[in-house]
Amino acid sequence: PKDQVERHSVFKTVMVGNAISTITKDLSDPSHSSLSAQDLKNIKKVSRLPNIFKRLSKSLAPSIFGHTYIKRAILLQLLGGLERNLENGTHLRGDINVLLIGDPSTAKSQMLRFVLNTAPLAISTSGRGSSGVGLTAAVTNESDTGERRLEAGAMVLADRGIVCIDEFDKMSVEDRIAIHEVMEQQTVTIAKAGIHASLNARCSVLAAANPLYGQYDRTKKPAENIALPDSLLSRFDLLFIVLDNLDAEHDRNIASHVLGMHRYKASDSSSIITSAAPESVVVPQGDRSVRGEPSIYQSYGHGLSWDKSKNDDEPLFAISFIKKYLLYAKTAINPILTDQSVETIVEAFSALRTRDDTKTMPFTPRTLETIIRLSVAHAKCRLSRVVEISDTESALEIMKYALYHDTSQAASLPEPEEDAPDDQPPVTTVSIPS
Repeated sequence: PKDQVERHSVFKTVMVGNAISTITKDLSDPSHSSLSAQDLKNIKKVSRLPNIFKRLSKSLAPSIFGHTYIKRAILLQLLGGLERNLENGTHLRGDINVLLIGDPSTAKSQMLRFVLNTAPLAISTSGRGSSGVGLTAAVTNESDTGERRLEAGAMVLADRGIVCIDEFDKMSVEDRIAIHEVMEQQTVTIAKAGIHASLNARCSVLAAANPLYGQYDRTKKPAENIALPDSLLSRFDLLFIVLDNLDAEHDRNIASHVLGMHRYKASDSSSIITSAAPESVVVPQGDRSVRGEPSIYQSYGHGLSWDKSKNDDEPLFAISFIKKYLLYAKTAINPILTDQSVETIVEAFSALRTRDDTKTMPFTPRTLETIIRLSVAHAKCRLSRVVEISDTESALEIMKYALYHDTSQAASLPEPEEDAPDDQPPVTTVSIPS
């Protein structure tokens, strides 16, 4: 009939709910963590060890041989500094950005993979397969209604977490410029198609890249090997040049370590080489040994390359315990700077700023905040409420290694051995009364 109205059976979807639960992880809220009373007891007991920082860094990525200072820097990145929002609206980021650049086959991607599996919230991406809008935010059209909508990118989704970017040098110039705002202001500002929004992207960046010529050319300066602009390099707190040096003793140690991993078998395997049962792990503590603690310390197999007497005195921590320790230290500890640590930071920054030598990255006033962030993260590792001089000295040692190692033989610092004892005095936990 003529008076019949034509209707369509396509309607806009409407969802009605009576409860809302977040699926993202807010690491700033300690109540979201699932730490038991026994976990807190173990964490506070382990934090009193005099060399807790070196032992935790040694326990990171145990399948990767060497890279002592890089592991320490990644440990500080997982802990993070202290974020501050001043009354005038200024935002001071507390996240630490690290860039690994060097020869192929130096475990750069494996280090990113370990962080991806260890951090509570981490997102992995590749420089070749990522675009600027894919990392920040994109404006798309709704398929049903045709309206414009905003989709978050990788860095927005990794808010309060870590973004691992592999093949960082393969990104185009426009895509790298898009992440400048995220790495410093930690926000993503969108003004497209009538949409004006500012999204939080409070995340750390761990990137890996290859030099300009594929392999690092030792005859050229660091700036000539690193094909990245200074405006981007200054936003990284630490830049490590990873070289594949030809040394017979070092090569033998790497080969022994890799072969030991290939010989490792689970305890239920029929192979002759088996791992020790968790209940038979011996944990030395002072002058006595305590059996058990399978959730804190790792068990070692017989005949493995790391199953040596030098590691018996300091067993590695289990990854499950490291995750709990980092989560508690990152969310529950907020250290403050003391007058002595402030004076040490000022003197060190002034001395490094006036040195006219070859550095791996530009030494800008942003580096001053880098020293503060590293010092605060080191204090978090000790579960200390106060940043002491020892924290600042450890942060400066890592920074000097990143600035001068393998670039200037006169200024480079020797890499410590895996079994080197801690020469720092025992540090106790200091609390400030409320």
